[in-house]
Amino acid sequence: MLKKKKHLSYPMLIALGFFIMIIIGALLLMLPISNKSGESVPFVDALFTATSASCVTGLVVYDTFTQWTVFGQLVIIALIQTGGLGFMTIITMFSLFLRRRIGLAERSLMRESINTMYIGGIIRLTKRILIGTLFFETVGAILLSIRFVPLLGWGEGIWCGVFHSISAFCNAGFDLFGRFGEYISLTGFVEDGLVNATIISLIVIGGIGFFVWDDLLEHKFHFKAYRLHTKIVLVTTAILLVVPTILFFFFERTNLLADLSPAGKFWASLFSAVTPRTAGFNTIDTAALSPASGLLTIMLMFIGGSPGSTAGGIKTATIAVIVISLVAQIRNETVNNVFGRRLEDGAFKRACAVFGVNFSLVLTAILAICAAQPNLPLFDITFECFSAIGTVGMSTGVTRALCNFSRLIVTFLMYAGRVGSLSFALIFTEHREVPAVRMPVERINIG
Repeated sequence: MLKKKKHLSYPMLIALGFFIMIIIGALLLMLPISNKSGESVPFVDALFTATSASCVTGLVVYDTFTQWTVFGQLVIIALIQTGGLGFMTIITMFSLFLRRRIGLAERSLMRESINTMYIGGIIRLTKRILIGTLFFETVGAILLSIRFVPLLGWGEGIWCGVFHSISAFCNAGFDLFGRFGEYISLTGFVEDGLVNATIISLIVIGGIGFFVWDDLLEHKFHFKAYRLHTKIVLVTTAILLVVPTILFFFFERTNLLADLSPAGKFWASLFSAVTPRTAGFNTIDTAALSPASGLLTIMLMFIGGSPGSTAGGIKTATIAVIVISLVAQIRNETVNNVFGRRLEDGAFKRACAVFGVNFSLVLTAILAICAAQPNLPLFDITFECFSAIGTVGMSTGVTRALCNFSRLIVTFLMYAGRVGSLSFALIFTEHREVPAVRMPVERINIG
């Protein structure tokens, strides 16, 4: 058994770990104790839900409140927390608690799991991740409970506060407001400043990345002292907050925002800019978005959050590197400079690979679902697939209409999106030997 383990690469171990966690979650959700009906749900539906929770997506075939008992909800929130932080972070937490020595191999796997750049100080970073997560989720739960307790009572209100705080911080998008109407998410709080501000803050904090947390903690507000990665993530995140908020307001001012107060228009626009990256909550009806807003949402879902975070997508750093490189190419510059530094030579190549693999997977999935269910609208299928690969969880409502074949495709997209589509692809190719002889170069015309 030990020999077999040595042959497994770190991406393989992470993919296997997520797979095992999903299967265990699916089996638990199939238990009668997990379902309010007292009966087992089909395996495909349980697998879909467990994958959506473990991969912090939020797409559902059943309304979370009306379908699952408290036990089922506990299973879902445990999968969300473990999937959001990375199972290796949870394992490390128990190892630290038991005062067990953590070897170099485990440290390397932890580095891969939380997608940080350096193995040095990984234990310290993991401790900060656990403490920071506990702090932010606790504060979020308290703030949300202030609103939910008067509405639902002490027990239900506190549970809803805890559940939604974890779901928001891990960018999952699962909610428990089906008691007021199935699949309504947070539409009942569209003008509530406390709920909006808390959920938005949790999503953004959880989505900027643990490496950025560490840098901010080390250097406080000294922007010039930040590492290049942190600078790129913060600037890109700010742009993706401000610009889409303005665009959503402009696109929906005579549509979904028409009947809201000025404050409600602001919160709805900001929330609509934040949640596609990659939380999955919604305060306005996703199915009623204008075509422009729908397309903007798809673009944001594809970009997602930042590397080494609880969010999915191709990541902010990826899109930033592509834009920086394209600008340099247009200017006929030979190097990619930003913030007084030069990007490493392989950065653009890796960014294009991540973009290409994700885009190829989602287009293939759209084609397959269209072939399997030609009666479904193309836009709804496209929206669903981009939501799955970006581990977002937003939907126009087509999820429940998917057949088992289509649900398995979406399940695979969620899994690949959380593990990392490029990492998933490398699982099958990384052991290939580099040829000793290189072929001669010949130029081709491009563009």
